[in-house]
Amino acid sequence: MTVVTNGLRQAGSFFGLVLDVARATPKRPFQLKELIQQAWFVASVTIVPTALVSIPFGAVIALQLGTLTRQLGAQSFTGAASVLAVVREASPLVTALLVAGAGGSAICADLGSRKIREEIDAMEVLGISPIQRLVVPRVLATMLVAALLNGLVSVVGVAGGYVFNVMVQGGTPGAYLASFTALAQIADLVTSEIKALLFGMLAALVASYKGLTAGGGPKGVGDAVNQAVVITFMLLFVVNFVISAIYFQVVPQKI
Repeated sequence: MTVVTNGLRQAGSFFGLVLDVARATPKRPFQLKELIQQAWFVASVTIVPTALVSIPFGAVIALQLGTLTRQLGAQSFTGAASVLAVVREASPLVTALLVAGAGGSAICADLGSRKIREEIDAMEVLGISPIQRLVVPRVLATMLVAALLNGLVSVVGVAGGYVFNVMVQGGTPGAYLASFTALAQIADLVTSEIKALLFGMLAALVASYKGLTAGGGPKGVGDAVNQAVVITFMLLFVVNFVISAIYFQVVPQKI
């Protein structure tokens, strides 16, 4: 019973933080300098790992789909299926995992260290809102970087699948490229960007919450970082399923 009560209390506190961030976002003065600094930091620690991870993702998808389409006698649709899988599902998930693992953990560690040094309490005593000053710029920066990284992952993943299909599986370059629009549509890219924005926001909110509630010295900060990453990963897959289910009900699919 205690575990359930504690879980509900944590969920309520997190929801309260989400509402505070929503209320503080339009307030002035807006921390533009902090936003730029945080966006640059998150991008600097995620761009290279994200690009490197997206290459094998695209290759694995091309391998699986290339083998399947060859068995079905539909090799001409390999490119279309690969693009659809990369853009709609793989790209936002890879982006979210890297942003949460690298950027989110850094945000949690930064805010947690400020918390145990009592900097957060000092800001509140001075009448400065830590939500508006620290959390809002980090959430917006993470969302911006996630949306941009999603485009990068889509391009690199599709290019990796193309190279693997053509060079390893002996596919036809023209057929691979010509089939891009056979199944994919603009709504897939829009949905992918929406997913990336929501995933980035979720990762930053969870990291900020765990950082602001950290306690127990440096060990408590380390535990908060681990918990933030694990919780974010679990929530990402749930949110991804919900968005995908809504997408298939709203957007008509090509046949």
